[in-house]
Amino acid sequence: MSAPVALIELHRCNNTALRKASRRLSQTYDEFLGPSGLRSTQLSVLAEIDRGAGVAPTMGELADALAMDRSTLGKNLRPLERDGFITSAADREDRRIKRVVLTPEGRRKISEAQVMWQAAQEQFENRFGVEEAGALRKALLRVTADTSTAHGTQRRTATGK
Repeated sequence: MSAPVALIELHRCNNTALRKASRRLSQTYDEFLGPSGLRSTQLSVLAEIDRGAGVAPTMGELADALAMDRSTLGKNLRPLERDGFITSAADREDRRIKRVVLTPEGRRKISEAQVMWQAAQEQFENRFGVEEAGALRKALLRVTADTSTAHGTQRRTATGK
């Protein structure tokens, strides 16, 4: 009887390595952010909403910026809306378009969590090196920006672009 052959060489799988690292890093950031009551995913959403320089993103724009589908985004937004950190508002020019708006309480929550996030960031960079962390971020942002599918066609984004 021959030895079983692994169908997938998990030690070589980019997806597996990335997902494991993502879970571990999320756990670390979540530990640091614990006192704020936010998880790292929630802080990422709030920060992305705040990036718009006064222009609240549409649901589609926010989903695209976070590389997330609208359904998953909706699930992530509900607790933030319940807690008063965000609200939704109709677009001024086209009332059919829904925008996600950061509330003053949401802005305060980002400020509160900023110090905790910075501590997590510094710990990671101290452990793995500032240059290595920067190179990793750069590589991951390239992966995120690639919207091609497995078959080489362009993936449709939440905004339809």
